[in-house]
Amino acid sequence: MTSFEESYQDISHWDTGRPQAEFVNLEKAGEIDGSVLDVGCGTGENALYLAQKGYQVTGVDSSPTALTKAMLKVAERGLKVKFLLFDSLQLEHLGTVFDTIIDSGLFHSYSGEKRSLFVKSLSGVLRPGGYYHMLCLSEVDSGLSGPKSVTKGDIRFNFRDGWDIKAIRKARFEINYGCGWNWAWLASILRL
Repeated sequence: MTSFEESYQDISHWDTGRPQAEFVNLEKAGEIDGSVLDVGCGTGENALYLAQKGYQVTGVDSSPTALTKAMLKVAERGLKVKFLLFDSLQLEHLGTVFDTIIDSGLFHSYSGEKRSLFVKSLSGVLRPGGYYHMLCLSEVDSGLSGPKSVTKGDIRFNFRDGWDIKAIRKARFEINYGCGWNWAWLASILRL
């Protein structure tokens, strides 16, 4: 059982029961476009929010427990979202491309070589001219245990070829313990 799967057996720290405010704000600002992939969708709150707003949304995650919870929410809310058990390092095998990809805390779970593989996987399913919006823990909260924190330099390094970083903004990653959030980066990155 993966650490993600284990965390979904109980209540995970990042499963707040609502969409991340940063993605709500992006949608309201018109920065989400067309078909959407929620990579590392967890229990689906961000995907469900966007589906409610009329987007065609697919959510992928490697945790069967998280996806079961997401599918129950779809049924309860009467929304249409396609949830798939899928390896985010092999997204090109989905057989489709998307206009927008959102990522709420997946990038920061990878380190080293896996980050490079993840970025390559993203480029296989995001159309040229499409945006990847990533919310990841920043180095400001580097004392935390758990996922690796990310610096602006990490983002610039990993998205240096075939991408154009349009913005890296200081943000809040909402959680369900402590003060209710951690410092994060919200990066909006164009695929060339």
